[in-house]
Amino acid sequence: MIVFGIDPGSHNTGWGVLHSFGNQIKYIDSGVIRTKKDAPLSVRIDKIFDELMSNMENHKPDRICLESIFHHKSARSALVLGHARGVALLAARRCSEADIHEISPAEVKKAVTGHGRADKKQVQAMIRVLLGLQETPPADAADALAVAIAGATRIRSGLPDSLKVGRTT
Repeated sequence: MIVFGIDPGSHNTGWGVLHSFGNQIKYIDSGVIRTKKDAPLSVRIDKIFDELMSNMENHKPDRICLESIFHHKSARSALVLGHARGVALLAARRCSEADIHEISPAEVKKAVTGHGRADKKQVQAMIRVLLGLQETPPADAADALAVAIAGATRIRSGLPDSLKVGRTT
């Protein structure tokens, strides 16, 4: 099963692709969609949408996973992140026959590090180890790979898909 993870952000959106088979996961690809910080939001989300669509069309995932909403200290930041998440969900729906799932940040961290309160550096280090990578991926790509690992873990463990948000059909 091909699992595509997305870590949405209005400036940097990470994406990562894994092949999950049995109890094993294999790294396929990952990257970060970087937008210009001074570009209008409409331009940034257009770029995020286009690049996510392109990568999903290229990898044809069976499952697409996004980190679910978490609380922000700033209402404005949460609103802007909501736009990035919205275009990520739309790209997933438009681009693939895959099931689309949201996974909580704590579940993502637990799947990768063993506990739900790990910091970004711990997640990055474990991604490198778990996937046998020579180099540590950029933080946003590592976060997206962590989301994909959590999605693959949910499949293997038989956890219910209580956070399933849709299917493109």
